[in-house]
Amino acid sequence: MNTLRKMVMLVIGVLPGWAFQAPSAAPGRAAQATVPDTGPRSIAPYFTPATSSPKTPDAEGFLRRWLLLDPINKPNRTNTVFTDTYVRAAFNTEYFPNQFTVVPMNGDKVKVGDQELAWHALDSANFDIKLFRFAYGLNKTTYGVIFWAVTIVNSPREMQNVRLAVGSNAASMWWLNGKEAVDLFTDRRMKMDDCVSKRLTLNRGRNILRGAVINGPGLSDFCVRFIDENGAPVKDITLSLDSAGK
Repeated sequence: MNTLRKMVMLVIGVLPGWAFQAPSAAPGRAAQATVPDTGPRSIAPYFTPATSSPKTPDAEGFLRRWLLLDPINKPNRTNTVFTDTYVRAAFNTEYFPNQFTVVPMNGDKVKVGDQELAWHALDSANFDIKLFRFAYGLNKTTYGVIFWAVTIVNSPREMQNVRLAVGSNAASMWWLNGKEAVDLFTDRRMKMDDCVSKRLTLNRGRNILRGAVINGPGLSDFCVRFIDENGAPVKDITLSLDSAGK
């Protein structure tokens, strides 16, 4: 009995310390998860301003220099609506003049409904262009939006039988020199070379690559590169943007 009494008293003596320490970890985790983001927002370290010097693709051929338009509001409560019919209708809606032909300059602005949106000439720090971070860093709407992207691909010669390989989150469509090249419908996560176009031709000199990405809830990003007939990345091209760095 004396031994049992000592054991009970020992447990009782330990409980106050345990009861005091255990909750201290849980509130710390909860506080970290619920602390409001009140700090200044920035697109760094995901993007830097594009310069006037031509930029080559990265080691795996991904294109990292783009003109990105502030996101266009397009509320979608779910990504499951992104059928080919829905996405085509969304992208074929005219949001701003000459949206399929314009090659904007850094800082150009367009009016979409009651939104005034600006184009940003940027270099991505990552192979995937993190659209959510772009919108978030600029204090723009991050969910239920459409992003437009344009870049100028300069080829030293005519390149036949190349393919455009794209991944996006969520649905997207891409046009090379005004012609539809590849589309990605349905709710999907971004992965490299998720969809690959038919054989295309890069003209000698300037080629205009244009894309649109639509998303509801969740993150948004894309990755794009050209590959040759053997699936190897095309790297002897450069990217430039009108007035970038000026």
